[in-house]
Amino acid sequence: MLKLWGRPTSLNVQKVVWALEEIGVAYERVDVGGRHGGLDQPAYIARNPNQRIPTLEDDSTVVWESNAVVRYVAARYGEGQLWDADPGRRARVDQWMDWMQTTLAPDFYAVFWGVVRTLPEKQDKAAIAAQTKTLGERYALLDRQLEGRPFLTGDKLSMADIVNGATLYRYHEMEIERPALARVAGWYERLKERPAYRKAVMVSFDELRAR
Repeated sequence: MLKLWGRPTSLNVQKVVWALEEIGVAYERVDVGGRHGGLDQPAYIARNPNQRIPTLEDDSTVVWESNAVVRYVAARYGEGQLWDADPGRRARVDQWMDWMQTTLAPDFYAVFWGVVRTLPEKQDKAAIAAQTKTLGERYALLDRQLEGRPFLTGDKLSMADIVNGATLYRYHEMEIERPALARVAGWYERLKERPAYRKAVMVSFDELRAR
C-alpha cells in the first residue's frame, strides 16, 4: 500500500490526497509536519532530504514535491483518468501545473500568511490589500482560461485542476475582497460536488491561524 507522509492541513498534501481519492488508490497517510513534527528525524530525512511535505512511498519508489507526486500517482495509477497518454494534451496540463507553482502559489501564500498566519494586530493591511489585488488578477487569468470549458484544460478534470483548484477553498474562506469571477465561481462549485475534493481540500485550517 502507498504511504503518504504529511498533515491534512497542508495544501501540498491535499493535492496528493485529492489525486489519490479521485483515482481510488489505497493509501495510508502518516501525520508529519506542523504540530506533528518529525521532519527533522533521520528516517524522514532519508526519504526526503528537503525535510518538507508531502513525501510518497510506493514500494521502493519515493517521491517528494507535491506536483511531482501528483504526476507520479496519475502516471502510475490514473491512465485514462488523470493521466493523458497524448504528449500535447499532457503539455497543456503541465503548463498550468507549473504556472500554479511559479505564479499563483507565491501570491496565494503571501495573502494566506498575511491574513491567517499573522496576528491581526501585526498585519500589514496595506501590503495585504496589494497582495490580494494581485492574487485576484491571477484568478482572473484562470477565469479567462475557463471560458467555454468546465475545467482548466477541457471537459474533464485534470491534474491542472487539482493543483490550482486545491487553493480555492482557502481563497474563498479567507476574509478578503475577491473580484467577481463567474467562471471561477462555477468551477469551484463543480469541484465542491466531487467527494474527493470535499475529503481532501475542504479541511478546516483553524489550527494554522496565528494565536
